[in-house]
This record gives sequence, structure tokens and C-alpha cells, in this order.
Amino acid sequence: MSIETIQASIEQWSVKLVRERKRTYVAQRVDGPDALHPLLSWMCDEAEEKFVAVYLNARLEPIGMSVVSHGTATCSLVHPREVFKGAILANAYAVIVAHNHPSGDTTPSEDDDKTTRQLIQAGALLNIQVLDHIIVGDRYYHYRERKDWMWAV
Repeated sequence: MSIETIQASIEQWSVKLVRERKRTYVAQRVDGPDALHPLLSWMCDEAEEKFVAVYLNARLEPIGMSVVSHGTATCSLVHPREVFKGAILANAYAVIVAHNHPSGDTTPSEDDDKTTRQLIQAGALLNIQVLDHIIVGDRYYHYRERKDWMWAV
């Protein structure tokens, strides 16, 4: 019996957080549900759904934001992996997620509820709190105010 040497190679990767642009806003600390409205106001005028994650440090100061998904006029696909990838790279303590409804109606869908539950559970596993899920339209819908029971993980 002979022993063959099999040589293989594996890629070495590095992961980097890349700054794409800056958005200016007034609030420096998230001290209430309305604090991020100025930062998210650009979403009101979008023709397609966009899902964003805002990354916060332990003092609840925004340290970054990422457009996680760019969808259609009626939906946007979101996976916890994509939301928390940026949070981990930014060394975030917590996240607030938001998406827009181009129709202006901020009533959450069943898919919105399912996504919110998944993100809260994934955040709990990673020890990165999901503080709120905001729907942006003609007004702002805050899951934390309306469906606080979802956070009972």
C-alpha cells in the first residue's frame, strides 16, 4: 500500500469595512424612538423598498449605517446574515433596522413581522441587541412601541 501526498490550497481572505458615503444628521445619541428620524428621512422619497441597519455603540451613538437590501416597489428580501455582517464588522453593541414602504402606508405586513422576529432572535444569539424596527412612509411606525412583546425572547 502506498501513501500518496495530496496537495491542496485554500484561499486566505480578509474582511474589511468600507466607508461608502456620509449622511449628516442632528441627533448624536439615540435617546428615544424619534432620534433616528432625521437620519432615515431620505427613505420617504424612495421608489423601491430599501432595508437599512444603523449600528450603535454602547452609548447608543450611531457609528455606521448600511443599506442591507434594495428591493422592488412592494418587497425587499432580508436575511439576518446580511444585517449582522456589518454590525459585527463595526463592532456594534446594538442595531436599529428600518425599511420604507413606498406606498406611504406604514402598516406592517406578515413578512415584516416574521423578519423582525428573526432579527431579534439572531441578535440575541450574537449578543447584539435589536433595539427597534422602524417602517418609514408617510409617518414612522416603531415596532418597539407597537409590538414590544416581540422582544420577549
